[in-house]
Amino acid sequence: MSKYMKRAIELAKKGRGFVSPNPLVGAVLVRNDQIISEGYHEVYGGNHAEVNAIGQMKDLEDVSLYVTLEPCCHYGKTPPCTELIIRSGIKHVVVATLDPNPLVAGKGVQILRDHGIEVEVGILEDESKIMNEIFNHFIIHKRPFVIMKYAMTLDGKISTLTGDSKWISGDLSRKYVHQVRQIVSGILVGVDTVIKDDPMLNTRLDGKCSHPRPIVLDSRGRIPLTSRLLDRAIVATTELMSESTKRELEDKGAKVLVTKSLDGRVDLEELMIKLGHMNIDSILVEGGGRVHGSFLEKNLVHKVQAFVAPKLLGEGISPIRGLELKKMNEAILLNKVTYYTFGNDLMVEGYIERS
Repeated sequence: MSKYMKRAIELAKKGRGFVSPNPLVGAVLVRNDQIISEGYHEVYGGNHAEVNAIGQMKDLEDVSLYVTLEPCCHYGKTPPCTELIIRSGIKHVVVATLDPNPLVAGKGVQILRDHGIEVEVGILEDESKIMNEIFNHFIIHKRPFVIMKYAMTLDGKISTLTGDSKWISGDLSRKYVHQVRQIVSGILVGVDTVIKDDPMLNTRLDGKCSHPRPIVLDSRGRIPLTSRLLDRAIVATTELMSESTKRELEDKGAKVLVTKSLDGRVDLEELMIKLGHMNIDSILVEGGGRVHGSFLEKNLVHKVQAFVAPKLLGEGISPIRGLELKKMNEAILLNKVTYYTFGNDLMVEGYIERS
């Protein structure tokens, strides 16, 4: 069974970056230990994986359907997949994981079983959940899934004392970061980064790309009106920004979100709620040390991706600043840690441990 579900997971990943805010789903049809059809959710609002796999085929009683996510049983942008499966004659369905969406959440499996279809659940469940961790988090919490990413030297510096950071990591690491950018809804930096670098904060990959929405923390309205990202940007600010600056930014195409001021800074918890209301389901935080420290202090980070380059700087800037923990037993822990290499760089990825 697992080999067919692995293939369904491979298919699901083909939709990465183009189906948000929907989950990645793949499906395969198997007869006599042979895959006879495949499908995945290709585009937001388009056919679901099961529909693309089944197509116009009928009389499939001797066929097993392997699908990475519980078939939907409600009317949304498309009809329920459970109805198609029942009509097709399929009598055996293998599901990797249940759908956390309250509109489904076990109901799809029960409907199939009520129609005499054998349903097995839990094949490669962990792999399927990780693949859809953004969707799973957002559908439950209605707030963005936050990935904190930075590149540092072997002695833990993200730049020299003068602020020079180009480039700490190598080409392969930077290419991978753009692959991550493609799967998130937003990419967040502090206003100092925009003032210093005037970045585009887009995705630079060959072929078709999706681009995250730039999000800039700017509590007082210091972002230059000539910034290249303004026409796509969300500027998160406070009442310390003047109304005239707000109007000028909106005239440039920016969306201005105002939160209350916490010691002159944007209220990050309020910002996460507002971004959730905008269907921003995920954020890649690429800020400096102060931004990273603030997100960690508020317990808003879910995943960390730290690239470590084999370089030594000595004095320099730390990737996390302003977070003052006094004892080692207060340290923020990561679990489910994985290590990857990109050329000479090491990438450490893990999830913030929450009690």
